[in-house]
Parts: sequence; C-alpha cells; structure tokens
Amino acid sequence: MKSLTKYLTFNVPARMDFVLITPQVQDAVRESGVQEGLCLVNAMHITASVFINDNESGLHDDYKRWLEELAPNEPHSHYKHNRTGEDNGDAHHKRQIMGREVVIAITNGRLDLGTWEAIFYGEFDGRRPKRVLIKIIGE
Repeated sequence: MKSLTKYLTFNVPARMDFVLITPQVQDAVRESGVQEGLCLVNAMHITASVFINDNESGLHDDYKRWLEELAPNEPHSHYKHNRTGEDNGDAHHKRQIMGREVVIAITNGRLDLGTWEAIFYGEFDGRRPKRVLIKIIGE
C-alpha cells in the first residue's frame, strides 16, 4: 500500500471565488506512484469547499449568484454567528451547501473523472491563507 499526504495553500483575494485545482491534484497522484486507489481532496477550513463540476465561467457565475441568494453576506445582523464579532456567517452556509470534500478514484495512475468533471477549491470568506488536504492511498 502506498500513500501520500500533500497540502495546497490558497489566499484568494476575493471574498468568494472558485479555483481550478485538478492539475495540482493530478500532479500529487503522479508523485504518489499510486496506480489504483483513492484520492481525497478536503478543504480544511469551515468557510471553504472542494467540489467537482464543469469548468465553465457561466456556471461559476451562476453558482455565485445562487449562493448569494441562498445565504447573502449582508445584512450581517441576519446571522447569529456574526454576534461573536465575525462577519462570515454566510460563508459557513455556503460551505455547507457546496461540500467539504471529494473522493476520486485513481485508475491506471490518473484521476478517474468524467468528461467534463474538474476539481475546484471554493472560497467563501477569502483574503487570508487557507489549506486543502490531498490524501492518496492505493497500490
């Protein structure tokens, strides 16, 4: 059994944005030497996400609009969480909707993604460094 643990760090300048990370994850798979196994990709912060979807800018804009409609950033008083001195109550909700992590099969040493699937880091409370865990196990 082989394994590899790797961390990516992001400091997204916008409050909310999506970053394509498929190439970095595939590089980690290659580095691991795993031919058949699983790859976990996990946002290590409660206001960030990792998800799989299409790498299409219109879809990403639609997600941002939809998420802001579901959990608007303002008014800050809308969220009890913000009474603690934070201003990111909305970001916690957005992360919950978009998910914490993904698990992708590794087949023949490559991520086994569908035709249009790509892996993204989703940021909902940006402007500071945050980490993503990549954990690969297999043969």
